[in-house]
Amino acid sequence: MDKKRILLCVTGGIAVFKAAALTSKLIQHQYEVKVLMTSSAQEFVTPLTFQALSRDRVYTDTFEEKDPTKIAHIDIADWADLVLIAPATANVIGKLANGIADDMVSTTLLATTAPIMIAPAMNVNMYANPAVQKNMVTLKEYGYTFIEPNEGYLACGYEGKGRMSEPEDLLELVEHHFTKIANVKWYGKKVLVTAGATREKIDPVRFFTNRSTGKMGYAIAKEAAKRGADVTLISGVSAVEEPHGVNVVRVDSAQQMYHAVLKEFPHQDLVIKSAAVADYRPKNTYDQKMKKQEGNWSVEMERTKDILKELGEKRTHQTLVGFAAESENLEEFAKKKLEKKRVDMIAANSISTPGSGFAGDTNEIILFKREGEPVRVPMEKKSEIAKVLLDETMNIMEGFNGK
Repeated sequence: MDKKRILLCVTGGIAVFKAAALTSKLIQHQYEVKVLMTSSAQEFVTPLTFQALSRDRVYTDTFEEKDPTKIAHIDIADWADLVLIAPATANVIGKLANGIADDMVSTTLLATTAPIMIAPAMNVNMYANPAVQKNMVTLKEYGYTFIEPNEGYLACGYEGKGRMSEPEDLLELVEHHFTKIANVKWYGKKVLVTAGATREKIDPVRFFTNRSTGKMGYAIAKEAAKRGADVTLISGVSAVEEPHGVNVVRVDSAQQMYHAVLKEFPHQDLVIKSAAVADYRPKNTYDQKMKKQEGNWSVEMERTKDILKELGEKRTHQTLVGFAAESENLEEFAKKKLEKKRVDMIAANSISTPGSGFAGDTNEIILFKREGEPVRVPMEKKSEIAKVLLDETMNIMEGFNGK
């Protein structure tokens, strides 16, 4: 990509030190950066710090016009490819939502036509205040992008949501923004990914589940979002960190997974079913804990709904990809699943192969398609496997001509 221009608006809060680190990281990644600071932000870190890090003038005063041929706040508003407010206080969010322009930052924000990303940082009670929430809803409706704050210990001593996202995360989101715009094939495509294990309840303390961690599905969702797709990740049980820029829907059981997938399915261009959904669940469940008794205890199981098979029957325009984790006869079972479930591609892996089972960071898969030879992807990190899978999926989508 060409060198992109970032206008960083820094407002007053202890998280200003993170904005300094972010400036350094943006410069290291070959972005051009101009920094605007409110008077409150200058109480925490001096403009000189940002000048040294950005290697450019720092803007602080609307009426300080050093170049008589330009109006500074209009000039930099037009200059930007992306505007990032970090940290964004309740004050600047309120100003922007209500069209108030009384300093360099707020005036420039109203003048720019570039996309604006907002990284809030404030006390947990301030963040939850109805007025602040209303202002954020207003800005979202206007098309502004919010970067959710993290939860944890705050400088004020409180615990809760309000910590500005880390510089590394903000950098990743900036790169994601420009990558998806540049990726014409994937930009705007609606992609649904399922991941993780389901849990089938017996009683309040017991359940049946499997060894899936969701790492493969999360890697696919993350890579699809990086490419510019509009990604929804329906996740069963998983401790993997949620990918940036992905709409995550949490479910627990196979039945919940079924309803969540069927709800989203009609609006999707591509569905990748990588979740390890239980095939069976207890026929009878108990509201109270079953007490230990003499002798054995038998649990009768019943089939859950076959989500992938139903999607294959209901599909209209969607491209459909399934997974097959097998311990034997990999090719035979994968090909049967490809036909039986009426999907476009099956990603098959042998769970008995070292490095290719559940919970690991690597995988080795074979991609079986309706036409052409299978594509064998050797052992590699799951993030790299996700790239190959999506490349092959795009080949199918570009030549897709029905069921």
